[in-house]
Amino acid sequence: MARRLFPGAWLRKPHYAQVRFSYMRMKYLFISWLVVFIGSWVMYVQYSTYTELCRGHDCRKIICDKYKTGVIDGSACSSLCAKETLYFGKCLSTKPNNQMYLGIWGNLQGVIKCQMEEAAQPDFGTDPEPRKEIALFDKPTRGTTVEKFKEMVYGLFKAKLGEQGNLSELVNLILSFADGNKDGRVSLPEAKSAWALLQLDEFLLMVILQDKEHTPKLMGFCGDLYVTERVEYTSLYGISLPWVIELFIPSGFRRSMDQWFTPSWPRKAKIAIGLLEFVEDIFHGPYGNFLMCDTSAKNLGYNDKYDLKMMDMRKIVPEINLKEIIKDRQCESDLDCIYGTDCRTLCDQSKKRCTTEVIQPNLAKACQLLKDYLLRGAPSDIHEELEKQLYLCLALKVTANQMEMEHSLILNNLKTLLWKKISHTNDS
Repeated sequence: MARRLFPGAWLRKPHYAQVRFSYMRMKYLFISWLVVFIGSWVMYVQYSTYTELCRGHDCRKIICDKYKTGVIDGSACSSLCAKETLYFGKCLSTKPNNQMYLGIWGNLQGVIKCQMEEAAQPDFGTDPEPRKEIALFDKPTRGTTVEKFKEMVYGLFKAKLGEQGNLSELVNLILSFADGNKDGRVSLPEAKSAWALLQLDEFLLMVILQDKEHTPKLMGFCGDLYVTERVEYTSLYGISLPWVIELFIPSGFRRSMDQWFTPSWPRKAKIAIGLLEFVEDIFHGPYGNFLMCDTSAKNLGYNDKYDLKMMDMRKIVPEINLKEIIKDRQCESDLDCIYGTDCRTLCDQSKKRCTTEVIQPNLAKACQLLKDYLLRGAPSDIHEELEKQLYLCLALKVTANQMEMEHSLILNNLKTLLWKKISHTNDS
């Protein structure tokens, strides 16, 4: 009866359903388009970032062009540019002007490091090495004798390291390394490569610490490119995830998650002992004190025997050099007096200048990195004492009375505590 009285009534509901269906379809199409657009934009940004960070082809071209024109030479030049037996592998770069790659040299594996682009003079938050001379390879000039070159190197070391009694030995060590083809003499192209490398604090420190266990061995060089031994594990802890997944993980949760992917506790203890020994190596060594200005877990690695190896030492700088850089620097607050990420001095409010004394010693920075790493999973019988020693370590200040005595005491206490616990295990 109702349909006869109102013949169009039964059609109305399907019509509304069609309109609703059409609206929902448009909504889902729009959302799908938005997801594709955002995803494409993110992928473009990530790809652009990768191509900016990873420029191994450009690095190799620049170095080989200089080698083939006779400007530079070194022990790795022929393999890189002529024989082509030195290959760039996986990109590990974190900054565009500091290229780092896993590499293969014949049947050996290594890490290739290469400098790119001209950078400004040392500044807060930037790389500590001046780059102008590196980019140009303009020193030493033609006609420079070996004795004159030795004087240049000696003067550079004196400026970087201060007046040390054994600088002449270090100069001879550099000349021995610079003789890439081991023919008993240093050619002008070899000297240009060596001079460029000596502007880099990391290279200088690697030469100084070549006989130390925790410094990767230098395998060769060409210009300001150099090759070091391969380190199996390239971060102190954590897991490498695809960047798409990284986007959706909160930073706090990511830090907690990193601690889940670590070796067993005895192996962590052995790695930690290695870091403490490295701190000891650079604390008032034969060529002065070096300061760790970036103690990130990404700068530390370890081998398959769980011996610590320093992956990135670019922000480990001579103390005397750092004092010259920050001396009388203008500031409004202590935040203006930070070098790298971890070297902090105070702002003298009366003079509006940064002071030169770094507040926190290397050991305290190392303990900050090791605190969660060691306490997580620590055996119950040493947990309380380990926590106590770590917090004493964190409280260390450079300006404190008898700091060096406290430094040595805490460092030895930590090493002894950890070593006693693992010395009877296979991991030691």
